[in-house]
Amino acid sequence: MRQSKLFTKTKREAPADEVAKNAQLLIRAGYIYKNMAGAYSFLPLGLRVIEKINRIIREEMNAIGGQELYMPSLQDPELWKKTDRWSDEKVDVWFKSELQAGGDIGFGWTHEEVVTDIMRQYVSSYKDLPFSAYQIQTKFRNEVRAKSGIMRTREFWMKDLYSFAATQEQHDAMYEAAAQAYERIFDRIGIGEKTHKTFASGGAFSKFSHEYQTLAEAGEDVVYVCEEKGIAVNEEVLEEVDLSELGVTREELVKSKSIEVGNIFSLGTKFSEAIGLTFKDETGENCPVIMGSYGIGPARSMGTVVDLLADEKGIVWPENIAPFAVHLVGLNLEDPEVNDWAEGVYNAFSDRGVEVLFDDRDLRPGEKFADSDLLGLPYRVVVSRKGKEAGTFEVVTRKTGEVRNLTEEEMYADFDNDPET
Repeated sequence: MRQSKLFTKTKREAPADEVAKNAQLLIRAGYIYKNMAGAYSFLPLGLRVIEKINRIIREEMNAIGGQELYMPSLQDPELWKKTDRWSDEKVDVWFKSELQAGGDIGFGWTHEEVVTDIMRQYVSSYKDLPFSAYQIQTKFRNEVRAKSGIMRTREFWMKDLYSFAATQEQHDAMYEAAAQAYERIFDRIGIGEKTHKTFASGGAFSKFSHEYQTLAEAGEDVVYVCEEKGIAVNEEVLEEVDLSELGVTREELVKSKSIEVGNIFSLGTKFSEAIGLTFKDETGENCPVIMGSYGIGPARSMGTVVDLLADEKGIVWPENIAPFAVHLVGLNLEDPEVNDWAEGVYNAFSDRGVEVLFDDRDLRPGEKFADSDLLGLPYRVVVSRKGKEAGTFEVVTRKTGEVRNLTEEEMYADFDNDPET
């Protein structure tokens, strides 16, 4: 992509009403646009990031046997009444509306009821189990106060996976497979080192559920962590947990702020019993299906990456989810020879399959470098008259600030050998 053709522009200042670092930087860099409190547009660069996060999530969900589907946001009240989750007194995050034809309708904030109802048509025998299905879909939650930028909004993407099992052993195996997949996802998007599988309330279905909490000063949650042993406990359940069972003492746990980027929990048979999802076991007895639910917010993960990894100059994208691998910054492009050289480099990167954003704008070098730091692409390659005379390119690694002057052959070899690019 040529930056001169990109309709978005960078901003020097963040909107006065944004206090979250992720929103400030993403708006300034032109990744997102705030339409209203709790609702953002993802602009071309931002959408590229989200799609890369979604691709990683899909790959890991598919790897554990998840089958992708897509369910509607519009919800039938009668289905939710079966599980006693339609009433505003029971669930206070509903967005609801009235149909012109009469009756009420809701906008889905989760999909346990819907997916359970669907599976009634396809599950009849223990031979149909186990399996899991997932979607990446828009959710709506009527938050009292939308805050923390794109990490707590009223309209948002969610990946929700649901597992269906005939036995507790099947369910436990699927639960553990999902837990390991989550760890791989957070490693791949660049926050794995700071993200902990955290003991949380299990509700009525199990002793514990698990949250994936990323340690960050911008976090709304509080967790107690033993980094050495890889154990974390949510503050809300700290008094309920038998720490000796976990192999840790209270003195080893350190209080930290954190951002919840994912959760996994057992549902037991609550939804299957209420909606009538049953199967016949080997003896012919009718039994309710054992279910689990597993969520990740792609945009929340994106905001967490920005909050956690950004520096004083701007965003720092991990290579796996950056909108482009290379920011090709052209200087002295008014010189036809330099311009031709820059065009050749742009085409050579493209031919190699390296995703490149070409800053071909007529701006001063300082403005281009400031924009490059703000945008946060993993590598900046500078093409200039001085470089052409020397036969080298200045290659800057955004994460470390390392500067290398490489010949054309060295540069291409470097990127050809980089599996991330």
